[in-house]
Amino acid sequence: MYLGCVCNYEAGFVIYGCGLTKGGGVVGGFLLVCGHLIRAKFFAKRCEVLSLFFRKVKHENKMTMKTNFIVAGLMACFAICAQAQEGVTSEPKGKAIVQVFSGFYSGFGADNDDRGFDMERSYLGYQYDLGKGLSVKGVMDIGKSSNVTDMQRIAYIKNAMISWKSGDWTLSGGLIPTTISGMVEKHWGYRYIYMGFQHHYGFGSSADLGVSATWKGADWVSLDGIVVNGEGYKKIQNGDGLLYGLGATFTPVGGLIMRLYAGINEQNKEGQKDVMNYSAFIGYKGDKFSVGAEYNVMENTKGKEDLNQTGVSVYGTLKTGKNSEVFARFDDLSSNDGWNEVKNDYGKYVDQSMLMVGAQWKVGKYMKIAPNFRVTMPKADGADEKYYGYISCYFGL
Repeated sequence: MYLGCVCNYEAGFVIYGCGLTKGGGVVGGFLLVCGHLIRAKFFAKRCEVLSLFFRKVKHENKMTMKTNFIVAGLMACFAICAQAQEGVTSEPKGKAIVQVFSGFYSGFGADNDDRGFDMERSYLGYQYDLGKGLSVKGVMDIGKSSNVTDMQRIAYIKNAMISWKSGDWTLSGGLIPTTISGMVEKHWGYRYIYMGFQHHYGFGSSADLGVSATWKGADWVSLDGIVVNGEGYKKIQNGDGLLYGLGATFTPVGGLIMRLYAGINEQNKEGQKDVMNYSAFIGYKGDKFSVGAEYNVMENTKGKEDLNQTGVSVYGTLKTGKNSEVFARFDDLSSNDGWNEVKNDYGKYVDQSMLMVGAQWKVGKYMKIAPNFRVTMPKADGADEKYYGYISCYFGL
């Protein structure tokens, strides 16, 4: 009698059992795989070695029933291992990137008629791990123009990059996240409600085309450098200059984080000066609350000499339950001699203060809802304060 077994199963803990006839034949069996009972299918001429062994046992009539069970179990394990080497499948290495920022807003007072639903931004993409420290990532950014007269939705490629991580080093190239304030914005934690200070007030872009490197020298310090075009991810390179940035992040004790950054954006057009950017950040994140404060400086704004800006952002979060928390933030942007107090090209005052208070609830694993109230206080003489209420919503995988 020729016997064997074929089993399709996931890698895991396996137990095999079978029944034997008095003559040493296998009459049935089962597999217990990762807690699931699976029947084994037997077929002829699959395990000739075992068959010959059982024939010999039958003729000699010296094997006990107990020995039959032991040998049959060992044979089953052998067959299972052989099948495993041929058919084991690995876990998926890729993941989809889906993030949607939307909500409802309404003005108060003089802006009482300004209300509606809004979808500020959507990120759609995919990230894949190639193994050996290599990974690739592509993300589309679908949003709206900063020009208030442009009513059409626009889409950009935000990330198209490859990264390699080996030991203490991480190298990235392509359309990559910039290092100007990504960590700071992550500490703020409410990107879907309001961008980080540097990005919101135009001190730097969140992504650009170039290369970056990060070295984690110890548990408490990491250094990073970046070289990119300096135009951001929404524009192509239109000059010969590049942006160079250096940063250092320190985590001396649990929950405490500090960061320093300095960058220079070359301006090679006649009469323009290189744009300089400096920032310092300190923050703390605990089990019940988090706080953060940053100070930012931009010199020679838009390449114009001595047109400087400074900005401060302070924020905090307090957990009020397992899935709820309250937060507040205060921003202040100023320019030397008040040169930036006027309206910009899009009809918005630039130099201003902003106060925000709100609360957030997590709805399941993929959704967040955050009602919040904002007051914007322009610094220009005669400019009115703006009062707005929002219900900000987030969905993400």
